[in-house]
Amino acid sequence: MRIRIVDAFTDRPFAGNPAGVLLLGPSTPPASPPSFPDDTWLQNVAVEVNHAETAFAHRLPAGGEADWALRWFTPVAEVAMCGHATLATAHVLHTTGAHEGPVRFATRSGVLIATPHDDGSLTLDFPTAPLTAVEVPDGVAEALGAEPLAVLDTGPNVGDLIIEVADEKTVRGLTPDHRALTRYSERGIIATARAEDPSRGYDFVSRCFFPNIGIDEDPVTGSAHTALAPFWSERLGRPALTGLQASARSGLVRTELRGARTHLTGNAVTVIEGELLA
Repeated sequence: MRIRIVDAFTDRPFAGNPAGVLLLGPSTPPASPPSFPDDTWLQNVAVEVNHAETAFAHRLPAGGEADWALRWFTPVAEVAMCGHATLATAHVLHTTGAHEGPVRFATRSGVLIATPHDDGSLTLDFPTAPLTAVEVPDGVAEALGAEPLAVLDTGPNVGDLIIEVADEKTVRGLTPDHRALTRYSERGIIATARAEDPSRGYDFVSRCFFPNIGIDEDPVTGSAHTALAPFWSERLGRPALTGLQASARSGLVRTELRGARTHLTGNAVTVIEGELLA
């Protein structure tokens, strides 16, 4: 089968967040109704790809609530939600002609919709993360390397703590103790601050550290923006914002808060295409 590496939330190669994408054919595996291969095989492929996530999708029978089934694996675990690998999968479906128009994915986080636009971008319709303010955990400032201004839990789908810090410079300069961060949430930490200069084209910055799932720092995280969108929309008083994830690769996520749903818009670029032989 064909395997692709797609850079998501960017319009140029070697930026954004790379994801492996495999579209599983009708005979992979031979089953009725269609199903995924064995979990061990899926995890082994994700280990081999060795990116933050590898997405596996297969077509579903016509007439149901979704068009494709979709799962995501890091090199060490399956995850409940992944924005950049969903964007990458939708990009592959549309650029290869495997699907036209909006695509509905059946996932562990419900039905997620990706809508293509004429300019090549795609908008993901994801559940908005429920935010709950919590006390600053003991030791988290030392582990992160910055004093928190606010700490919020993002709920079960995202599984992170949002930690607001003083400013953009602080976010960019973080050098956390990744091992120490593992004790504070299910997945990891989203560090964020208001943009220093919104005229540069973004309203807030973030960095995401996920050592609990084998990713010390994720380049650009769509799922995190389902929590960052309501967090910053409340503070900035606007439903539509742009976030810059200030990792080494960097990427932009345009967010629009729509109550219980959050729209995430970005571009993607296929950089590698090959054949999986195993």
